This record gives sequence, C-alpha cells and structure tokens, in this order.
Amino acid sequence: MNEGLARWSRGLRTSSTLLGIGVFVFLYAPLALMVAYSFSAPRTPTFPIQGFTLDWYATLLMDKDLLRAIANSFKVAAGVVPLTLLLGIPAAYALSRFAFRGSALFNHALMLPLMIPGIITGLSILLLLKSFGFGLSLWAVIVGHSVAWLPIVVEQVAARLRRLDRRIEEASLDLGAGYAQTFLRTVLPNLKGAIIGSALLVFTLSFDEVAITFMLTATENTLPMQIWAMLRQGVTPEICAIATLTIVLSGALIVLGERLARA
Repeated sequence: MNEGLARWSRGLRTSSTLLGIGVFVFLYAPLALMVAYSFSAPRTPTFPIQGFTLDWYATLLMDKDLLRAIANSFKVAAGVVPLTLLLGIPAAYALSRFAFRGSALFNHALMLPLMIPGIITGLSILLLLKSFGFGLSLWAVIVGHSVAWLPIVVEQVAARLRRLDRRIEEASLDLGAGYAQTFLRTVLPNLKGAIIGSALLVFTLSFDEVAITFMLTATENTLPMQIWAMLRQGVTPEICAIATLTIVLSGALIVLGERLARA
C-alpha cells in the first residue's frame, strides 16, 4: 500500500511539473518567438529564424510617425495617471471610511467601467464630448482612459484602507491633528504601495489601450494605433521590435514599482 501511495505521489508530482511547464510554454512561447523575430535578418518572418541583425531597431529611430505616436502615448498615460489618482483616492477613502445611503450602489457604479467593453466606453465619451461641442483630441483620449481605469485606483486604494487600523487615525485626531493633517501625514504614507501599484497599472493599460483611443483620437495616433496601421502591411520585424521594447518597458515598470513600494 505504501508502495502504491509512493507511486501515486510520484505520478502526481510528474503530472504537476509537466502541467506547469505546459502553462509556462503556452504563456511565453508566443512572446519569445516575437522577440526572436525582431532580430531576424529577413524582412518576412520565417521559422526557423535566419540570420541576426539589429537593423530593425535602428529603423524605428528613423520613423518620425512612430516616434510621434510613442510621444503621444506617453502624454496620454502621463495625463491619465494623475487624474485617476486625484479622483480615485478620495473616492476610495469615502467608500472605506464612511457609511452613507447608497454607498453599495456607488461602489458598484464605480466598478462598472471595468465590465463595459472599451468600444462602448469610447462611444459614450464621444457622444458626451460632442454634446458639449468638444472635438476629438488627445485630451478626449485622456478623459476616456481615466473613466475606464479609475476603478482600478479606487479598488486597490480601498483594499489597502480596509486593512489599515482606524485607531491610527483616531489617535492622530485625539492628539490634536485636523482631518486634513491626519490624512496627509498618517493615512497617505500607508497607502504608498497601493498608490504606486495602481498608478503603474493605469499607466501600462493607458499606454496599450486601443478601443477607447480609436473612438476618441483624430489625427494624432498613439503607439497602439500606429502599430495597428503598420499591421495592414503585414507582420514585419519592425512591429516585433516595437512589441519587444514595449515588453521591456512593462518589465521595467514592474521592477520600478516594487522598488518604490519598498523604499
């Protein structure tokens, strides 16, 4: 019986290992192949990969339309992050600290944009802006992205606030600090990890968003829109190089976020 149990345990361990390897390959094999294609010498991707070159990365630096699109993506993301933090942190504090009529409904309403397809969010923002006489622009994109990703900030900050001992705030108030001073000096420092994490996630999602951007941008392309335009000519090593650099940027943001949260 012990021998059968040991055999079953070894079989389970082997199956678990193979399953883990399979999941890892399923997740990362396409990315690895794309990165490899970005260094492929032929312009048309072929497998097995032939030759090695960095020319496609050098080509990106000479593409003015691409560089302009990258700059636009950074502008949009840099506008979305502070706007979502400015609106999301007070909303999260209100939901986690105050009980008021309709608070549950308010919480569900805040989460709704995460459930709605991006194309619908973009369309609704487009109709709203048109109703007030505003045109398509990067500012419209910033508004659309902020509506879509505001729930991320609210949820992450509210989750951290729910774990924060309220007695810390009560002690600060008892010692004579005002509500604003208590929030700035006692509560806000304890939210650093949640704020940094949500800010980096919002930045990444905004940088890569397609559907909302498609509905709200005019002639100023962002990076995802530029990649979409380039794909009309087929998959090329330049596109793979752009995607590789985007992966590197995402990884760098993750490392940066972890270091800032620990600082």
